[in-house]
Amino acid sequence: MKKTVLFTFLAGFALLISACGSAEAETAEAAGNDDDSGIMGIVSGMGGGMMARHHATIPDEFSGVSNPIAADDASIARGAVIYTTNCATCHGDGGVGDGPAGVNLDPSPANIAHSSQQLGDDYLFWRITEGGAEEPFNSAMIAWGNILSEDQRWDVINYVQALGRGDVAPTESVGGETLDPELEAQKQADMLADAVEQGVLTQEEADTFAVVHADIDEHMADMGDHAMGSADDMMEVILSLLVSDGKITQEQSELFVKTHGLLDMSGLME
Repeated sequence: MKKTVLFTFLAGFALLISACGSAEAETAEAAGNDDDSGIMGIVSGMGGGMMARHHATIPDEFSGVSNPIAADDASIARGAVIYTTNCATCHGDGGVGDGPAGVNLDPSPANIAHSSQQLGDDYLFWRITEGGAEEPFNSAMIAWGNILSEDQRWDVINYVQALGRGDVAPTESVGGETLDPELEAQKQADMLADAVEQGVLTQEEADTFAVVHADIDEHMADMGDHAMGSADDMMEVILSLLVSDGKITQEQSELFVKTHGLLDMSGLME
């Protein structure tokens, strides 16, 4: 069964802010729908930019595959060499998408240090293997399937995931920043403040997004290496667990998904 990828915390620019009013109306209508589609129904029709790319269908040949290479020191060391040689020039030493060769690319190179913490092994292996030429990616990323062996691709994934967790320091090669959780938190706070000021979100929606986002981050950190499935699978499960554990309400869960879609469609997410 094919899976789709729904969620990314760092969605890219998608639609102009002027489109936000109609997007909010459509979202509110979806949230009030009484069908059985649940969270996925709420976000139906949402998204563009990076969110649309992470909503792409994982082909059957990749769906459900998991990393067969243990994320030990040897694999991470091999992955570091491969990453520095082939990937850092666009994605930067720290994997946040700020390599010198990526400055003028559109779309910009992904912040893979961050997204590697949120997407399943199958998605990551698929994107590295097939590159970005196809819809909806339309990026300059090379298809590495005919260049790197399967083991090499898995080693790179092990390295990038370790990089995103802060388990290893970036190799100094082409330059670039390291993923900084405090900086990411400040960016989120600034984004939510801008969204409220521009009328994209209410203060209640912004506050709910921040609270639920923090709970999701904490849960994902506890999931460990090699989470399986696509982001929509993981997100729906995590939100459901947070509700069942009493950490958030069902209303907060649904409002979070709605708010995420509005932020992406407004173009405020970077």
